[in-house]
Amino acid sequence: MFIVLLKFSGNKGHASQFMEGHNEWIKRGFDDGVFLLAGSLQPNMGGGIVAHNTTLLDLQCRVSDDPFVAENIVSAEILEITPAKADERLKFLLG
Repeated sequence: MFIVLLKFSGNKGHASQFMEGHNEWIKRGFDDGVFLLAGSLQPNMGGGIVAHNTTLLDLQCRVSDDPFVAENIVSAEILEITPAKADERLKFLLG
């Protein structure tokens, strides 16, 4: 399982130009069954994604396809988590 942090860079002001493509990229992640959750980092720092059903290499490729990453609107950091315990509702993540 992974957490992807997408933190705004100095090009944050250009985000609106690439928002449609970024939203399509997020939708693809959900449609492909890779993204479990996506939302904003507060306060207005960027975004975060919880991902699973993928490898680190595949996720790195997926993240590099995000228009926000490609256009340096955000910098991406991928954190890998090996789940050991989970609430009953999230047991499916324990693999």
